[in-house]
Amino acid sequence: MKGFLEDANYSVGLLDEGATLGDVIDNYVYEHTLTGKNAFFVGDLGKLLKKHNQWQNVMAPVKPFYAVKCNSSPGVLEILAALGIGFACSSKSEMTLVQDLGIAPENIIYTNPCKQASQIKYAAKTGVNIMTCDNESELKKIARNHPSAKLLLHIATEDISGAEEMNMKFGTMLKSCRHLMECAKELEVQIVGVKFHISSSCKEPQVYIHAISDARCVFDMAEEFGFKMNMLDIGGGFTGSELQLEEVNHVISPLLDVYFPEESGVNVIAEPGCYYVSSAFTLAVNIIAKKAVEYDKVLPSGMEQPRSDDEPIFMYYMNDGVYGSFASKLSEKFNTIPEVHKKYKEDEPLFASSLWGPSCDELDQIVENCLLPELSVGDWLIFDNMGSGTLGQQSAFNDFQRPPVYYMMSFNDWYEMQDAGITSDTLMKNFFFVPSCIQLSPEDSFSTAA
Repeated sequence: MKGFLEDANYSVGLLDEGATLGDVIDNYVYEHTLTGKNAFFVGDLGKLLKKHNQWQNVMAPVKPFYAVKCNSSPGVLEILAALGIGFACSSKSEMTLVQDLGIAPENIIYTNPCKQASQIKYAAKTGVNIMTCDNESELKKIARNHPSAKLLLHIATEDISGAEEMNMKFGTMLKSCRHLMECAKELEVQIVGVKFHISSSCKEPQVYIHAISDARCVFDMAEEFGFKMNMLDIGGGFTGSELQLEEVNHVISPLLDVYFPEESGVNVIAEPGCYYVSSAFTLAVNIIAKKAVEYDKVLPSGMEQPRSDDEPIFMYYMNDGVYGSFASKLSEKFNTIPEVHKKYKEDEPLFASSLWGPSCDELDQIVENCLLPELSVGDWLIFDNMGSGTLGQQSAFNDFQRPPVYYMMSFNDWYEMQDAGITSDTLMKNFFFVPSCIQLSPEDSFSTAA
């Protein structure tokens, strides 16, 4: 992956005042209809800037370290690097990507809870010292392969409502921290802080009270062992909603003032991922096959009942699925509602429908139940909020081709970047002016796929 950003062939279209995201999508639907109907992404990089401004306004004392695994596409990494944030990496390839952007090692955290020895050695070789640890075996592995590592002790958190387990899979219990500190002292490994993670599925910001209180206990414990603690990582789990961000800040701000005041010298960081990128990307997919299922067939659980016995239920197969851009569907709930690209009449009948990927695998179901007008093979569906957990990952499905990514930004966002002094030589050369959103043909496309 070395040199990936330097070799990446991508560009960012600067849209004039009259152009919209919908215009850009229309143009590329037209182009892809002519050239092969491949799925594609449109990324609005201006939304990254808006999200960062929102973070600075609400969570100013907390420095963001972007979780690279959420979206490692070059346009995203270049913009976030120019914004001056840190990066939380889970693998050697991710560390390489951000290092190629010139990011200093102290602004990179190696966060994988189960690290390969070879990748720990790579971190040591390249000066990435800050990494997380939650058990004795991992501690010994780090001590052997990276004696200069500076560890964040990853502690477990629980949902105070008792409705679900949150982070019990990774993270050590509070009662085990003393033993880990004893081991670290014996192995001469530094522990410099604490990390915890609150799942985005948690609906109770109050859980931060317990997590920050536990972190304070670990800090106090560390003093007994002579560790100099200077970092608190409050993890990820930020959905992208300004309301959620404000709710979290409302809870943690007074706690940080009490437990980790500014004069304590403790740097408070977080690992937002989907917060930055989810809403910035839209995915367009094409219908490649269609099947009508009779009413007397067994309906999937939760499937909308037809209005009459002779009304069909439609199953649509798309040219992208869970082994591609919808990979996150396998591990988490998928809430994005598809939008039909073609225009249809308001009084046009809607039919119970399900959406499937191209693999013909029973797991490759994207939407179990939705109401859509009757679609035809070749029609397009648009999915919003598709920027997290998909881009930058390689598919396990043999015939899947990674969709091209078309980046855009409005001139207003461009001017805001300039006014803020946000610059990057490699980023600036990729911008170009789009005079208007006229329909494009394959010969005069105004952007290059990443």
